[in-house]
Amino acid sequence: MDEKIVSKIGTVYSVLRGKTVMVAFSGGVDSSVMVSLAKDVCRKVLAITVDSPIIPPEEKENAERVARELEVEHTVIWFDSLNDPQFVANSANRCYYCKKKLFQNLNKIAEERGYELVVEGSNASDMLVHRPGILALREEGILSPYIIAGITKEEIRIIARDRGLSVSNQPSMACLATRIPYGEVITYEKLRRVAESERYIKQLVGVKVLRVRSHGDLARIEVGKEEREKIFSIEILDKIVEKLKELGFKYCTIDAEGYRTGAMDEVLKGKTTIPTSK
Repeated sequence: MDEKIVSKIGTVYSVLRGKTVMVAFSGGVDSSVMVSLAKDVCRKVLAITVDSPIIPPEEKENAERVARELEVEHTVIWFDSLNDPQFVANSANRCYYCKKKLFQNLNKIAEERGYELVVEGSNASDMLVHRPGILALREEGILSPYIIAGITKEEIRIIARDRGLSVSNQPSMACLATRIPYGEVITYEKLRRVAESERYIKQLVGVKVLRVRSHGDLARIEVGKEEREKIFSIEILDKIVEKLKELGFKYCTIDAEGYRTGAMDEVLKGKTTIPTSK
């Protein structure tokens, strides 16, 4: 492995060494590598996964599988973001309000169970895009060792491959709320409709990267740029339209540009929307 990456791993180790640590664990590549590194140097590690209406059901199942692979103590908690009116209102700061309350809960659990640190997997690449939740993490004293060490997303994947983790090439995940345009109220029904639409399309055509963006009655489907050809057949498109209309959409469209990170953030045009810490 590149010496630069090895040095950065050393910085992560210096943050975690000798501590009892609770890791916010989605089962994706970022949190999986964090657990793997923590196990190297921590006295005790707990991977804690959030189950929520904004999390696709298959992600919880994946987290349970990966936790077994990592041989780490694992627990799942329920957290309903839709209990927060500020989150439901779906401003561009939505993630801030969600992360704020979620990590307040995780801090409480950590205190009750005797863990010294709560850490999560945001990385240096996340600092280049719209991530209002980062401020909430800082306010709640949550550590982001990758950011401290300057580790990027691609470097995390390199570490995962070096350690033989099954998630090394797993596509990035994001909560279902990211499928709903800012300003459009988030509801349980909208989240359910999106989750079921994505599950159906993945099972139908086998795409790995997929987002069904909900624009009122219209579903805008983004498929990974290298996977777009999988979806373009009359038979497949007819099946998708039929299913999505059955789930409640009136119109169905394919985004010709394909999936790109932060598609819903394109409307922000560089505006600063992160709340000011008080």
